[in-house]
Formats: sequence, structure tokens, C-alpha cells
Amino acid sequence: MKNNSEEGSKSNLPADEIPKKMLSQDPFSQWLGIEILQVGNGKCKVAMTVRKEMLNSMKKAHGGIAYALADTAFGFAANTHGRFAVSIETSINHIEALEEGDYITAQSIVESTRNKLAFHVVEVKRGEELVALFKGVVYRTAKEWTKD
Repeated sequence: MKNNSEEGSKSNLPADEIPKKMLSQDPFSQWLGIEILQVGNGKCKVAMTVRKEMLNSMKKAHGGIAYALADTAFGFAANTHGRFAVSIETSINHIEALEEGDYITAQSIVESTRNKLAFHVVEVKRGEELVALFKGVVYRTAKEWTKD
């Protein structure tokens, strides 16, 4: 049986702290060089620069690069509600090719949140130009984000 001081050691994280914690535990997103630009309840904007080792045989960014950035924004935004959320379905439309040195952003906004599911749209942009459109669905678990 836990005493009150043990129970009090774990407190819920504020929405803006959850993506920071997630990024600190995510070596892949760190390798990509992802930085968090904005966080709000149900939304997150992240950014990165396309590097040479991210290019495909046509000297364009591999499609997985824009996808990974969008997926990270999606995951961070979905978790800002305080419960662990995991993706169950995603898709992306690639609109423009990306080049080495391109600085791209991805902004995820929740379109609809239910008790167990949430639906998001993520716009990936190079400046003001839309380069990819990502859609995703998450399953919201009962487990809550805590400081510990």
C-alpha cells in the first residue's frame, strides 16, 4: 500500500512539457534534428533541416523524412491531452519534393478527440509552401503522463 507522499511524487505533466519529455526519450527524432517550435493542448509544431544523409538516389529527400517529421508532430500533439496516445493509422500525400538544406515545419492540429480515439491533420511546409499533408488516428490509453 502506498502512502500519500509516494502517491504525491507522481504528478501529471502540463501539456507543453509532454512533447519535451517525449523528444528527450526519442533517439530517432533527435537524429533527425527535430526541434519543438510551439505546443498547445491538442497541437504541436516542429521543424528540422534536410541533411545530405536524408537524400535518396534522385538527390531528393527520402519520403520517409517528411513522413517522420509529420509523425513526430502528430505523436507529440496527440499526447498533449495528458494520456499516452499511440498511432493506429496514418497516411501522407507528398506534394513537393524536398532538397538538401530545406528547413521544413510540421504542424499537427487535432480535428476531433473522442474518449479513445483522436483524429489529426498535419501540414508539412517549406516556408509557406505546403509540401506534404499527413492524416492520422491515435488510440488514447488510460495511462497518464507524469513527471517521473
